[in-house]
Amino acid sequence: FVLDSRLTADTIPVTDLTLCKVLLINDSRYPWLILVPKRAEKSEIHHLAEEEQATLLTEITQISEMLEAEFRPDKINIGALGNIVSQLHVHIIARNDGDAAWPGPVWGHSPATAYTAEDGEKLAQSITQKLT
Repeated sequence: FVLDSRLTADTIPVTDLTLCKVLLINDSRYPWLILVPKRAEKSEIHHLAEEEQATLLTEITQISEMLEAEFRPDKINIGALGNIVSQLHVHIIARNDGDAAWPGPVWGHSPATAYTAEDGEKLAQSITQKLT
């Protein structure tokens, strides 16, 4: 398993779960995490074994519940697009009425507003603590 270079460039590492690597998108406008199953050459959820699919759903739920508890969003968006980065990954985004892209999608809305190195690391550590 090797993480796609575009995911590496756009994210801050958070932690590893049973199946997935957890990454924080480096855009401070949205609490936005990505789950990447640690499986080589997988591009679709149905490419995972059935047990891995169940684990992925459990981990999506775990991340969604944590984001909901911590950020009290109006909506949790979950998506597995892969049109640009073909490596299987799932976006989980806490959205609020009035955020920068509301009510539209966050993709391609406007340039990201990166976290400061300190703020990004603090948030990643906080998320790690809440997930373990």
